[in-house]
Amino acid sequence: EYTSGSVANRHALQPDLTKRGVLVHQVDQPTMVLGSSQRSVAVGGGIDVVRRRSGGGAVLLRPGEVLWLDIVIPRGDPLWSDDVGRAALWLGAVWCDAIRASGVDATVHREPMVVSRWSDLVCFAGRAPGEVLVDNHKVLGVSQRRNRTGAWFQCAALLTWPVAEMVRLLGLQPSSDAIRDLQALAGPLPIAESELQASFLEHLP
Repeated sequence: EYTSGSVANRHALQPDLTKRGVLVHQVDQPTMVLGSSQRSVAVGGGIDVVRRRSGGGAVLLRPGEVLWLDIVIPRGDPLWSDDVGRAALWLGAVWCDAIRASGVDATVHREPMVVSRWSDLVCFAGRAPGEVLVDNHKVLGVSQRRNRTGAWFQCAALLTWPVAEMVRLLGLQPSSDAIRDLQALAGPLPIAESELQASFLEHLP
């Protein structure tokens, strides 16, 4: 299903969690998405700021720079896991298959959550089970919401990694340390958005 509307409206959606589904989002307005417990920021420069209901750090969504897809799995589905820490591992494996189809080696982070100096503020500065790495750089972030009915996974794949812009917008200090660290922690996929999207949808079970 292809969605439309503002990023804020789409983060406020409540999809039907009783059946498998995929939401394909087109980003049409630069938007900083904050985690549920993250302090508010005023970024300006024509960039909207919205808050998602799941935790974690900020993600900067700009047209053509991030592939954003949501996947819904109902409770009781063969892909369902009661273990929150393992629930996204299958999804990370699908993303890896999709990325490898374009000739890029990728691995799933299967260990417990890894935090860094900046991970409370920047999503791609930390690592959670099911997220994807290329050359030890995080390229895919996954946030998860669930209830008695099912689970909703929001996936963001980096097509660019605007480190200096993130540091400036979030006011990270000292900026030189933040830029150095974020460049080491994450990076963009060298794959076109349309190719990656098509490959992921093709590899979904």
